[in-house]
Amino acid sequence: MAARVAAGAGGGAAPPLLDDLMPWSVRPLRTGRSWVTAPDAASLRARWDLLAGAEGAEQERLFRPSRSRTPLTPAAALPGRPTGTGGFARDPGPYPEPVRILHGPFDEHWLIPDHRLIDAARPELWRVADAHQLFAVEHGYVPRGGGPALSVTALLPDGHAPAGRPGRIRPLYRRPGAQEPNLAPGLPDLLRSRYGDAAGAESVLAWTLAAALPSAAGPVVPLPADGALWAEGVALGRELLRVQLRGAHGGERPRLPGGRRPYVRAAIPPRPEGLDYDPATGTLALGAGRVSPVPAGAWEFRVNGMRMLELWFARRTAPDGAEGLAAVRAPGWPQEWTSELLELITVLALLGELAPRQAALRDRLDGDPGPTRDGLRGAGVLPVPASARRPASVLDHHEEGPEGQFALL
Repeated sequence: MAARVAAGAGGGAAPPLLDDLMPWSVRPLRTGRSWVTAPDAASLRARWDLLAGAEGAEQERLFRPSRSRTPLTPAAALPGRPTGTGGFARDPGPYPEPVRILHGPFDEHWLIPDHRLIDAARPELWRVADAHQLFAVEHGYVPRGGGPALSVTALLPDGHAPAGRPGRIRPLYRRPGAQEPNLAPGLPDLLRSRYGDAAGAESVLAWTLAAALPSAAGPVVPLPADGALWAEGVALGRELLRVQLRGAHGGERPRLPGGRRPYVRAAIPPRPEGLDYDPATGTLALGAGRVSPVPAGAWEFRVNGMRMLELWFARRTAPDGAEGLAAVRAPGWPQEWTSELLELITVLALLGELAPRQAALRDRLDGDPGPTRDGLRGAGVLPVPASARRPASVLDHHEEGPEGQFALL
């Protein structure tokens, strides 16, 4: 089904696109300079101190100016972040506590939340990010790349794609406090008439997570004719959601059953050289360090054709050669990285175990076609009004604009 969907995505007789169902989307963050993010928070503080302590040409060299940002560029404060708004060179202000973000699929990093340092931070995302929000993150499309079409996170995502053109970020709610679901007008009523009351915003997100297929036009989300199949897919999607949220929103952190949980068998050295996997023993080798048992499904889990464990490791152990502030890195292997690695192995293993059920669901959808794009058009759901594709106004708090002026939203 995937090949046929990818080839015909977007036509009237084709299944709907995610863009049809969740119309408001935001482009990925564009930091403009890699040093504003890091796998560890301590490196960000050291980079800030170096930049704030430098002057003139040296500060400009460290800053790495772009057309959007220089050390003298004022910028509005990010929503909810009390940072300076005048040029950084004139007054850096106090160091803002870094925030946890999702850097691409399944990798958690830290970010300095100062808009003066970021080319395009997408304030509209920060405005709706709260304890109730979830973000669907498209992984982009790589022909024959394999892997899921999207993931879901409670963290602010940067939308980075491992390969190919990045996709879009789609908040589940258009306003804080889980207000105004980001669903096409008329879609909730149509789904309830077909599938009953279990067709709310989180159910749509769960179904999407279970059923979506990658395509050049964006994720395709086939809908079933059968309400029982909808319920089955939503239940599967909620399992996928629980694993990916890693304990957020009051859930439990993902765990493998006893006897299958990965443990460190040999200490990971401060600078592990190379990553290798032995499928015969289920052992992951990080230089002289050893972690096992590691299921083959975790090692082989790919997005855009790239192994997620290899990408995670490479981002923390890239050979020296970075310049300026990006060269300021963790001096060794922090203990929290080991904990994060064990959790990532668990997440990928559990997602790999659920993949056959996803494939079976999609096969059944082949013989149970539900509403197409033409069907949504006939029901008045499509075309989506332009207002549903724009951010909602959020007027419950003030935001400071450049040079201390208040922003009107």
